[in-house]
Amino acid sequence: MQIEKLSAANLKELTHLVIKLWPDCSFEEEYPFYEGIIGDENQACFLIKDAATYAAFIHVTLRFDYVEGADSSPVGYIEGLYVKPEYRKNGFGKTLVDVAEQWAKEKGCREIASDAEITNEASIQFHQQAGFSEANRIVCFIKQLG
Repeated sequence: MQIEKLSAANLKELTHLVIKLWPDCSFEEEYPFYEGIIGDENQACFLIKDAATYAAFIHVTLRFDYVEGADSSPVGYIEGLYVKPEYRKNGFGKTLVDVAEQWAKEKGCREIASDAEITNEASIQFHQQAGFSEANRIVCFIKQLG
């Protein structure tokens, strides 16, 4: 297992993993978005490469605005975490969380946060096993203005 920070050399592979996590997104819109992260001091992506295969990624940012349950600012925030199904339950996700925590500490954070869909029991269980505690549950609403 090898951990790589996002770079021009692995941007294409990261974008393919992003599409696996968020299948409603397109490669064409995500590629330039993640290209903009390269060199950004307030966010980073890390990938795990197993032999010749990119198996997982994490996207972590610094959030300076309000973060549910946080007592400090900035807060490290896990924006996305994905491990290919065949690599799950092998510690890849926890390894990436550890890398994100270290990155956040180096940026002066005292806390790291994340979120999961209320129905995503596997993600909730993963977060709990990784040492996160639940801060709140919400239901979001939207109304079209016509």
